[in-house]
Amino acid sequence: MSHGPVRPGNIDPKDFLAIDDLLSDEERLIRDTVRQFVGDRVLPDIGEWFEAGVFPKEMVKEMGALGLLGMHLEGYGCAGTSATEYGLACTELEAGDSGVRSFVSVQGSLAMFPIWAFGSEEQKQQWLPPMAAGEAVGCFGLTEADSGSDPGSMRTRARRDGSDWVLNGSKMWITSGNIADVAVVWAQTDDGVRGFIVPTDTRGFTANEIEHKLSLRASVTSELVLDDVRLPGEAMLPNVVGLKGPLSCLNEARFGIMFGAVGAARACYEAALAYAGERVQFDVPIASFQLIQRQLVEMMIGVNRGMLTSIHLGRMRDAGTLGSEHISFGKMDNVRMALEVARTARSVLGANGITLEYPVIRHMNNLESVYTYEGTNEVHTLILGQAITGISAFS
Repeated sequence: MSHGPVRPGNIDPKDFLAIDDLLSDEERLIRDTVRQFVGDRVLPDIGEWFEAGVFPKEMVKEMGALGLLGMHLEGYGCAGTSATEYGLACTELEAGDSGVRSFVSVQGSLAMFPIWAFGSEEQKQQWLPPMAAGEAVGCFGLTEADSGSDPGSMRTRARRDGSDWVLNGSKMWITSGNIADVAVVWAQTDDGVRGFIVPTDTRGFTANEIEHKLSLRASVTSELVLDDVRLPGEAMLPNVVGLKGPLSCLNEARFGIMFGAVGAARACYEAALAYAGERVQFDVPIASFQLIQRQLVEMMIGVNRGMLTSIHLGRMRDAGTLGSEHISFGKMDNVRMALEVARTARSVLGANGITLEYPVIRHMNNLESVYTYEGTNEVHTLILGQAITGISAFS
């Protein structure tokens, strides 16, 4: 489908800056395919899943068949899309729900990516094809109860015992932990931090689901406990030592979050825009009131700005010029924007804004987690501060 130039006065309130025209036919096809999947399989039931606190595991193989799992990786059954195409898919997934996008991010960027980037050929052949197909679910064990923003202080340890490794410790806030077939666990060793591929049926491995969440409810969040988990020597990822391993995985995930947050913001803006046109007070739609128009305009500007930022950084990544600091820029500003849009949309909807009949309160609650995970807003601020001053404020 070809798109002609935008003419003055030909304004689409859902694409004010005609950002669609910046995309290639292939990018639009991928975006539209994922949007349809979300419309058909996520939106009809997501309110019920959120309220019940369940993740629909039956969708995993469907997402694999669609090519969404590890889609930006090459080979081993992965789709091999561009970074921008992966980002656009994340936008559509998170327009459905942050929990759905989180699953795809964790599977592809946190569980599959380290095996793809740092694993042996045998490890790649064993795990990546079934993970890409959705036949095996992965999770990523880095964060601990006492080491979040400072992963170097992790206490989980792996020690040599003959040719084996023995792991002890625990990991916290692990997406997909209770449904995972394999965990990529990072642990301290005598040689520095190393990554280990841990099948979840290994003796001594347990996953405890974290309950009573009021955010990311349609997502599985777990504590992982490793009690004398014995692994063969070949379970270690051979091609990375130190924190650069897990931090590179987090950069992969943050890139998807940068795009995804725009999807959540867009869903809130569009819900508020439709509601304001239909809700009548004082005999007129509330969209006719100046204060409501200002709120709608602020939301629209935020969504368009966030999408432009994402696409620009996606193009940089595809060109090989994107740095980790750029990803921090996108993650920090887009999530901050999305939270503000969600809160503004909640105000426009009034009391209806707190019900699951509309998507706003669900996105608003989810974004409170997105604001914190894969690097808190404060940490990304300091990363950017170091980038522009050359001075680290971390120590």
